[in-house]
Amino acid sequence: MADQAATPLGIATRKPFGLWRHLNKLRWLTLGAVMAMLILIPYLHLYQTYRAAHAYDLLASSEKQIYDAMEFVTDPFVSNPAEDLDAIKGNTWSGTFWGLKISDPLAVLGQSVAGWLIHWPFAITALIPLIVTLLFGRVFCGWICPATFIYELNSSLAAWLRWAGINPTILPAHWHFDRRLKYLVLAVGLVLSSVSGASLVAGIYPPAIIGRELYYAVALGGFGVGSAIFFGTLLFDLLVARRGFCRYICPGGALYSLIGRYRLLRIRRIVETCNDCEKCTAVCEFELNPMRDNFGQECNNCTACIAICPTDALTFAIRPVDVPEQGPGHLGRNYRNNIPNGGE
Repeated sequence: MADQAATPLGIATRKPFGLWRHLNKLRWLTLGAVMAMLILIPYLHLYQTYRAAHAYDLLASSEKQIYDAMEFVTDPFVSNPAEDLDAIKGNTWSGTFWGLKISDPLAVLGQSVAGWLIHWPFAITALIPLIVTLLFGRVFCGWICPATFIYELNSSLAAWLRWAGINPTILPAHWHFDRRLKYLVLAVGLVLSSVSGASLVAGIYPPAIIGRELYYAVALGGFGVGSAIFFGTLLFDLLVARRGFCRYICPGGALYSLIGRYRLLRIRRIVETCNDCEKCTAVCEFELNPMRDNFGQECNNCTACIAICPTDALTFAIRPVDVPEQGPGHLGRNYRNNIPNGGE
């Protein structure tokens, strides 16, 4: 994963694979594609319904516009829209993609405890996300979750407000919630689901909310109560803590963190080329501390820290736990001032 290089101190070290720096751009493309898919699928479903009903002449003008637009989009790919468009259904909570059924592990867990029964055909649909999380950690949160796309834009809004001299955060900078709160939310949500017989965790889980609300908006012409809940999470992030909902409350984030605790692929710092600039720590949306080798189970491998590092001091490593804290970076002032002759 890395080539050999030498630091100004004459110490041979590894140089990260060059494409790692560009993974954050790919991540944004992936998040944008997922969001576009969630918007497109309800329109495809409407078009499929119109075609199956043979009701073009009975459609309102706005519905005819949807029909014509979706016909233009799908014509090169399908010959029988009324049946062929069944290949893509659902959202990031649970969906079917060209015959492959995939579900969020929280969907399977919530439904299983609500019904006091494991429906194995449904449980198997969470197998791919489970394997991916075991290998790569909380990557769903960083690379696929549609809420992440909006939350990171929300973080940019907060940064612009601060640049304009407006600090939207109402809590003191030193005040933080306990990260373990989200595990309590997950546990309570599952207990309440088992008592009520309904998967209540879906009611506050942003990926599930966004999928539902987009369908309501497109197919039914309005929004449900979930839109108010999601807007509340945006306000919480803006006014209370950056990415606070994901860090402190999200039940899905809690589940993915637990599953990916011993992920095999994780980011690690190359101490020989680190200059202690702290840009990696500043850019981390989850307030982890890459400069002190503190990634832990919360890291979603978003690679924002890799992208911003000016000395290419962050790379990927295959190991089930983080490297113990390695001390100051060898290109930093603290290290250079504490070695004989200043490192010469």
